[in-house]
Amino acid sequence: MYHRSSHHQSHTPTPAYNPGYGGYGSHPPPPAHGAGHPGYSPQPAHLHRAPPGADPELWHWFTAVDTDKSGSITVNELQSALVNGNWTKFDLDTVKMLMNIFDTDRNGTIGFNEFQGLWRYIKDWQDVFRHFDRDRSGSIDGHELASALNSFGYKLSPQLLSLIEQKYASGPVAGYGPPPGITFDRFVRACVVVKTLTEAFQAVDTDRDGWIQINYEQFMKIVLSAP
Repeated sequence: MYHRSSHHQSHTPTPAYNPGYGGYGSHPPPPAHGAGHPGYSPQPAHLHRAPPGADPELWHWFTAVDTDKSGSITVNELQSALVNGNWTKFDLDTVKMLMNIFDTDRNGTIGFNEFQGLWRYIKDWQDVFRHFDRDRSGSIDGHELASALNSFGYKLSPQLLSLIEQKYASGPVAGYGPPPGITFDRFVRACVVVKTLTEAFQAVDTDRDGWIQINYEQFMKIVLSAP
């Protein structure tokens, strides 16, 4: 079942997560902290001078991803640049989710400033993924998923956790790579979806009793069962 808690939200993706207020869970990593490389090796590209104050290496990556040299990155360009630990590309749905978060001017692409935030966000999520991938398999299994969501403050029932695992898990890739489970990109999307749905439920659960016209468990099952 879904449980409640009185702690405040935590916005820091460290091993010691705090449960969220009202039992709704603390936020997964926000798009702001850290820096690093989300597992992409750019191909050689003609480099223009980096903007003043920009990280030259990050600018290099940006210009490599911007294959048409338009000065901004499309969904397809971003998808071609992001890979999981088993060298599979990020799911298009995950890439669209990332674009939606960081396309702050809503023009359908991301510029360098937006790209910097996206890159750091992915790096934060990589740290979280590595922390909960206890067996170092390169994928997240059901127990690891439960541990991660519980640490974010989401106290979900075994049935709901199983539904999330089934929805986001993928099979092995051509006989190599990690065992069946949730790859990095799908792990990020699963956590963000749980956060988003929880906040949507919270917005209408004004008395914080865990019920609206249907209870939280039913609400999540209905949404997660949708195509």
